[in-house]
Formats: sequence, structure tokens, C-alpha cells
Amino acid sequence: MKKEWIEVVSYEEEGYQPLIDYGSWRVAILNYCDELLIEQIGKMQKHNKTDEVFVLLEGECTLFTGGMGDSLEEIDVIFMEPNRIYNIKKGVWHTHTLNQKGKVLIVENQDTSDENSPTILLNLEQKGKLRKCFEKITTITKSMV
Repeated sequence: MKKEWIEVVSYEEEGYQPLIDYGSWRVAILNYCDELLIEQIGKMQKHNKTDEVFVLLEGECTLFTGGMGDSLEEIDVIFMEPNRIYNIKKGVWHTHTLNQKGKVLIVENQDTSDENSPTILLNLEQKGKLRKCFEKITTITKSMV
């Protein structure tokens, strides 16, 4: 097989990095970075033009959602399992936290940007709820191991 027929890429630095754009889609990697610690999360985001797919490759990642309206609704939480596909639907407020070994594959529209992905700041009560949900799911998950 000819090497030019296959593009091989990786990303080991901290944070989010798009790796492949083709047609209307993008594949990116999200690695742990300090801003994704539960104590640092101060906002949620939604995408107006695309679903966003998450696949946990390594470590731990917890997803949070906050409804689809103009403002945040009830905050829900899910602890990601490796090799499962998590599809956040277009228009759903969401955020995530990763542990230091966390690595997530992300698939979304290639034109996903700040212009079509509004953010909303969390108030103190919402930040507290996020942390309580995280502590609860972490405790449950660790007790199952």
C-alpha cells in the first residue's frame, strides 16, 4: 500500500486540536488540560449547526448537559465508558471534565466555530450543581470497580 493513500496523525499536547477536516466533517482530539478540571468549569456551550460525537480513548471523561433552551435547564451527567459513542445533539448545552490521563476523540461539522457555538456562563448555584453531580457519579463509578 502506498503511504500517500493513508494520512496518519496524532496529538499528545494538552487541550483541543482538530486533526482532519474533510468535506463537511472534522475529527479532533481533546486531551486533558487544567481548564477542564471540575473546579475550573464556568460555562457550557452548544452547537447550532452540528451534533458532536465523543469517544473516550483513554483516562476518564464526564459529560454534562443542560437542556436545549435559551437558558440552562436541569443539569444531567454521564460518566463516559471507553469505546462507546456519545452523541450530543445539535442545540444541547454541554461541557465536560477530563482527568489527567483523559483523551477523547471528537467528530463534528468542519465549520464548527465560536460564531455558531454560543456559550453560557454558569452561576454559583449551577457550578455547585455541576460539582455535586460530578462527585456523586465519581463515587458511584469508583464503587462499581
